[in-house]
Amino acid sequence: MESGPAIFAGAAFTLFGAALLLWTTVRLRHREPVAYGVGPGAAATLTTLSGTLFLLLGLWCFGRL
Repeated sequence: MESGPAIFAGAAFTLFGAALLLWTTVRLRHREPVAYGVGPGAAATLTTLSGTLFLLLGLWCFGRL
């Protein structure tokens, strides 16, 4: 009964983290800004760290099953 919320949270965090990393990679390869009004290095670093954190958090949720 308790595994339902863990599966949902794990799926949500993993999908969001993977999508954020994919989006950041595509933006950087096309030499487009990741975030407007922010330095390109800072924006790329922050989104990469956030995407990795969400991906790891999702994997941690799946590991708790």
